[in-house]
Amino acid sequence: MEIFGTDCHKIIHGDALEALQMLVPDNTVDLIFADPPYNIGKNFNGHVEKWDTEEEYLNWCYQWLDLCMRKLKPAGSLYVMTATQYMPYFDIYLRHKINILSRIVWSYDSSGVQARKYFGSMYEPILFCVKDKSNYTFNAADILIEAKTGAKRKLIDYRKAVPAAYSTEKVPGNVWDFARVRYRMDEYENHPTQKPVALLERIIKASSNPGDLVLDPFSGTFTTCAVAKELGRNCTGIEMQEEYVKIGLRRLQLADEYKGEKLQREIRSFEIGEQ
Repeated sequence: MEIFGTDCHKIIHGDALEALQMLVPDNTVDLIFADPPYNIGKNFNGHVEKWDTEEEYLNWCYQWLDLCMRKLKPAGSLYVMTATQYMPYFDIYLRHKINILSRIVWSYDSSGVQARKYFGSMYEPILFCVKDKSNYTFNAADILIEAKTGAKRKLIDYRKAVPAAYSTEKVPGNVWDFARVRYRMDEYENHPTQKPVALLERIIKASSNPGDLVLDPFSGTFTTCAVAKELGRNCTGIEMQEEYVKIGLRRLQLADEYKGEKLQREIRSFEIGEQ
C-alpha cells in the first residue's frame, strides 16, 4: 500500500479491507461515505467487478461494513450505497448493528439504453446510519431547499393560532433528484459510476462540520474527498486502481506528476448503463 498527501488530506492506494484494518484507527472518523462495487459487471479500468456468487459478494461487503462501523466515532455517521437488489441485505444486516435513520432514493432520469421488457431502474438507494441516535451531526440549516408550497403556491397555513404563510424552505426529504454525471459534463472524469458533486455536497454538509474527518473507502474519482476538502473538512480516500489514484492526486492538488507522468484531465467516453 502507498500513502499520499498529508494528515489532513490523504490518499491510500490499496485494498479497502487491508487499508481499513491497518491504516485507519478505530473511533476516529466523523463521516463515512461508502459507494462500493455493485457486483453487476461494471468495467473499472479493465477490472470487471463481478463475484462468483452473491454470497461471496455479500460476505465481502459485511467485512468492510463491520470495519467502517469500527472506524466511526461514537457520534459518527455512515452513508452506504449498493445496487437495488443488494440493498435489502445491507439493510437487514446493518439494522442490528447501527441505527438506520433514513432510507434515501437517489432518483435520476436517463437518456441511455433502457429496459424494454421490464421497468428499468431509475434510482440508487442510500442508507443513512448513525451510531448514536441521540448524538450525531445533522446540519439542517446548511442543506435547506425550496419548499414548493410556500415558495411557489404562497399558501396560508390556517392550522396555526395565527395564520401564516408556509415556509419557503425545508429540509430535503428522502427522495433526491440529482442528475447523473455524464460524458462531457464539467465534473466528468474517466469512471463508469461517478457520483455527482451535488449529492456529496448535501451529505457532507449535513453530516459533518469543518475540521471533521470524512472517509471514502472506495474513492473512484475522489469526488467525496474533493468536496470534503472544498468544504473545509479533512479527508481520507482509499482506492485500489492506480488510474483512479492519479485522478485523486490531481483533484485534491496533492501532486502534479505521478511516476514521471504529468497529471492532467483526460476525457474518454463510457457507455453508462443501469446500476
